[in-house]
Amino acid sequence: MADIVKQIIARPIQLADQIIKETEFACVYKQDCADIKTKTEKLGGLLRQAARASYDLYERPTRRIIDDTEQVLDKTLQLVIKCRNNGIRRIFTFIPKGAVKKGSSLIENSIGDVSWLLRVSTPTNERDDEYVGLPPIAANEPILCLVWEQIAILCCGTLEDRAEAAASLVSLARDNERYRRLIIEEGGVPPLLKLAKEGKMEGQESAVRAMGLLGQDKESVEQIVNAGVCSVFSKILKEGHMKVQIPAAWAVSEFAANYPECKDHFLQNNMIRLLVSHLSYETIEEHSKYTIVYEKRMASIVDMANSDNDAKIGQHKDDRLHVSRPGGFDAGDSHNAVTMKPPSQPQQRREKSKRRVALSGASIKGREFEDPATKTEMKAMAARALWHLCVNHFAICKTITESRALLCFTVLLEKGEEEVKYNSAMALMEITAIAESHAELRRSAFKPTSPTARVVVDKLLKIVNKGESDLLIPSIQSIGNLARTFRATETRIIPSMVRLLDDREHEVSAQAAIALIKFACTDNYLHVTHCKAILEADAPKHLIQLTYFGELVAQVPGLILLCYIALHVPDSETLAQEDVHIVLQWALKQGHLMQDSQLETLVLEAKQRLEIYQSRA
Repeated sequence: MADIVKQIIARPIQLADQIIKETEFACVYKQDCADIKTKTEKLGGLLRQAARASYDLYERPTRRIIDDTEQVLDKTLQLVIKCRNNGIRRIFTFIPKGAVKKGSSLIENSIGDVSWLLRVSTPTNERDDEYVGLPPIAANEPILCLVWEQIAILCCGTLEDRAEAAASLVSLARDNERYRRLIIEEGGVPPLLKLAKEGKMEGQESAVRAMGLLGQDKESVEQIVNAGVCSVFSKILKEGHMKVQIPAAWAVSEFAANYPECKDHFLQNNMIRLLVSHLSYETIEEHSKYTIVYEKRMASIVDMANSDNDAKIGQHKDDRLHVSRPGGFDAGDSHNAVTMKPPSQPQQRREKSKRRVALSGASIKGREFEDPATKTEMKAMAARALWHLCVNHFAICKTITESRALLCFTVLLEKGEEEVKYNSAMALMEITAIAESHAELRRSAFKPTSPTARVVVDKLLKIVNKGESDLLIPSIQSIGNLARTFRATETRIIPSMVRLLDDREHEVSAQAAIALIKFACTDNYLHVTHCKAILEADAPKHLIQLTYFGELVAQVPGLILLCYIALHVPDSETLAQEDVHIVLQWALKQGHLMQDSQLETLVLEAKQRLEIYQSRA
């Protein structure tokens, strides 16, 4: 930066020297020119001081102030040259007296600007106590100058001053979008990242929170990610103080929500594993009865198995007690959640190596001494970050399901505080949404024989039966997303969902109908069995009420579900007794319902199928 400053200051210094020389030959307005000379000498001295400064000047205001100063000096030089003209040239040259005074005033403003620049760029421990106030350049935009001053302190202040500057930027970033954009445009992100890496706890917390507030749109998050925020946050979540890790996890959730493309960067920087570590801390140690068996994928274990088949056979009975965590999630660092039989010596060496890797993944130093409120907030923010990272991202969801996270979410749904419960429910909803469209994830994480999957479903069903308002809708959606994983012998789900069709809140009724559609649609292999179960639960009367009298948000899903039941169980006596064909005929006449051509086709097919079977009856 020092070389750049010397380059951009060189011409203003030359202009100042020329002005000083030309004012000595002024023929008119001699007193005003003498005043210009005095002020230009002072300005030239300040410019030379900036050029030989031992510290770096803050680039953004430096460029703007020096550019403005150069323009002022250029205009003043032309004016002074006119003042030295004599003879015939003077007769034909008109110089308003106000122009000379204005030139002097502009130079004085430049002196104020350069003085301010030198002050804010000076390390705080080398400054005098005098405060020069805002520079003249900030007369029309004082907030810009305030941003400059705080960023300059971040660049060259002491750790305490930098912490205060970061807290000031947090206050500005909270105010409005324009201030956030100013902070990013004026180069605030790199010094904030530097403070987050090397500052004290208060400074790190303010710096991390400021970056989270700055990342409220796609372009801003992209700039922050490109500046290297992923590696900084990864180190904080691994080794930082919990009071800093909380805003870091929150900021990750904001970045993921506002710029989904950044999720791959977080995945590559081990962020998922670190967040799961925070989520599992003091969460599942009391729930070791829920063991998860995963396929052993590590090549070293495969090699060991091939070289020692006899030992493998002897230990086969104990394999079900072992929890293998692909991708770095090992049961060994899970607060003794799983008990293992002592392995053979080669396996012990591998396990020790794996344990060292796992323990290095997340520092637990000092976590046990944190107060309960801080631990709870950490879990809430970790769950929030995982929730937003899961959205529409198969690789992250797969990584999470291969860890302890599913079990953690389930435990927190029951034991956590309100915010923790909600974030956990939303995370499960997003994971199950990905599982709905990816058979691989359904088979690996939510197969009916999986103990963890059963625990997840049991907890979701408990919420549905209890009707907890904040968790009810995400739990309904999660069950609907898992519709293709349930066997015909699972008879608890559909009656519970059918009861919600009669809920007083239309949104709940609509979500229940949408979930049941996933059981009854043709894509579900057991759709006929599920449709019969829906009929047995007395769903048609509720669906008819929704179709006739429900709000549009519930009316359309109710009608669709009624159509699927009619298509797959057209010979049902219940449908005949409830006159469902009349309901479908009425629906075909409703313009607001038949705007969707696919829905109209579905209603027509259901009506025709009902008429065929019921006319035979």
